[in-house]
Amino acid sequence: MLKEFKEFLVKGNAVDMAIGFIFGAAFATVIKSLVTNIIMPPIGKLMGNVDFSQLFIAIDGKDYASLAELEKAKGLAIKYGLFINDLVSFIILGFIIFMFVKAYNNMKKEEPQEVPTTKKCSECAMEIPADAKICAYCGNSGV
Repeated sequence: MLKEFKEFLVKGNAVDMAIGFIFGAAFATVIKSLVTNIIMPPIGKLMGNVDFSQLFIAIDGKDYASLAELEKAKGLAIKYGLFINDLVSFIILGFIIFMFVKAYNNMKKEEPQEVPTTKKCSECAMEIPADAKICAYCGNSGV
């Protein structure tokens, strides 16, 4: 089993996967920053100066003036504003990945389909030209 694991690591698939994972994590961080720092502030401004990262519902029965106050008091809350930010990040990241995959698939060259030049006779199983109407070996006309 150790030998198989070593082969798996050395073949390159695991290395490619690890590089993709690291790149994906870094890319997700950039998208999260884009959403938090660039996209959500104007949306919040349009919605009446709402800071989505500060939206929460305290579930411990107490009132808190801000998310910082809630966290300082170690209160329990549903932080739906942060969830909205993360949801927007997820949608944008998903769309960008979709566009990358779509571009990659368009760049891949389709290998031309090879047209067979021979076929097997249904009677004697010999290879004959694909355009043949009668088998030269057995005389079968149902090829």
